[in-house]
Amino acid sequence: METINRILMITAIRNAWIVIQDESRRILRGDVVVDGERIVSVGPAYNGTADREIDATGDIVMPGMINTHTHVAMSVMKGVVDDLTFPDFLDKVFKIDSDRTDEDLALGTKLGCMEMMRGGTTTFMDLYYSEDVIAKATQEAGIRGVLCWCVLDQECTTQKGNPLQNCKDFYHKFKDERKIVPGVGLQGVYVCNEETCVGAKEFSDEVGAPMNFHLSETRGEVNDHKKKTGMRPAEWLSNIGVLGPRGVAAHSAWLTLREVRLMGEAGMSISSCPVSNMKLATGGVAPVPEFQKYGVNVSIGTDGNTTNNTLDMFAEMKALGLLQKSSRWDPVVANAQELLDFATINGAKAVGMQDLIGSIEPGKYADLVILDGKAPNLRPLVPENIIANIVYSGNSLNVKTVLCQGDVVVEDGRIVTLDTEDVLAGSEDAWRALCLR
Repeated sequence: METINRILMITAIRNAWIVIQDESRRILRGDVVVDGERIVSVGPAYNGTADREIDATGDIVMPGMINTHTHVAMSVMKGVVDDLTFPDFLDKVFKIDSDRTDEDLALGTKLGCMEMMRGGTTTFMDLYYSEDVIAKATQEAGIRGVLCWCVLDQECTTQKGNPLQNCKDFYHKFKDERKIVPGVGLQGVYVCNEETCVGAKEFSDEVGAPMNFHLSETRGEVNDHKKKTGMRPAEWLSNIGVLGPRGVAAHSAWLTLREVRLMGEAGMSISSCPVSNMKLATGGVAPVPEFQKYGVNVSIGTDGNTTNNTLDMFAEMKALGLLQKSSRWDPVVANAQELLDFATINGAKAVGMQDLIGSIEPGKYADLVILDGKAPNLRPLVPENIIANIVYSGNSLNVKTVLCQGDVVVEDGRIVTLDTEDVLAGSEDAWRALCLR
């Protein structure tokens, strides 16, 4: 099916509400025209001929969403570590991780990609090992993976060989692959010493690769690191030169204002994962208003399916907004437009692709999501409430059609790139093999 889609050169999406997400945040009624991988026109009625016509009358076209922190291959592990304390959760997950096979990693990746593409996510940033296996499965699914190979101290890993060298090998093997952006991962300061962190950052700088890492997820992590080094994690990373504009710090919930300023000065991005943090009861709320004030780019991540149980960016947008409002006693913070920004253009900036994705503009990749404008939960639908409806009323069931880099991956609610029945059928066997032990 994907081969057929690439033959179709011109795609015209007709008569939709277009949520452009450009600098002026325009909403237009009209057509979106795609030539191959890229958008060529937005808004005016297209009078030319098209190889593929999509009637989107009354529907919404929005940019594909960007999930900036997850562990996609863990999608076959749903429900095995629910309702546990954080230490017990980590202990059980690490034991399962150490026994994983290429087969269940690939299956988990396909299952997670199916969930994401069906929910309007076209790009995800992953942090895991065996990203070579994950990359191949992601390519089969047809969405974009920014895949950050997990680097940590050698004495703390179950990886064969040196984790940083494994990361470098993965980068050089996949750096020219379509829809795959290889990156650098750091598990966190609790298993990454100064040599490991600096080595990872130096390689990221050398090749221009994005870098994803866990930061200040729990109070215990922060307190333990301060006892060990005399500094909080973000202070320490700044002091050793690891913070930088390609860095995306996941969670970032236990930070001081000084740390926020240091991150802003470094040009950092964060990936807020509110559902994961609430489910694990790790406390702390990412200081989103302060991030915005001091120049830290805010994006959204779901985390993995063991800590969230879904990879649903619609749910994550809403949860982030409600948590910020509730914890601040302020209904004005994290408004609907800002939340949509976090999931689209800010996410694009976080993964270093702001010139290619995140908005519907000529020259950018055709990462497009068509939402069903006839869905009752999105009505009434007028220009004045479209953004709020997407953020506060929308859900993954509203997704009709999804394009990633011009390829149709979901059509009328049906995934067209994978044998979905085969993936679904294998998921229970994988769960039993991993989790019933």
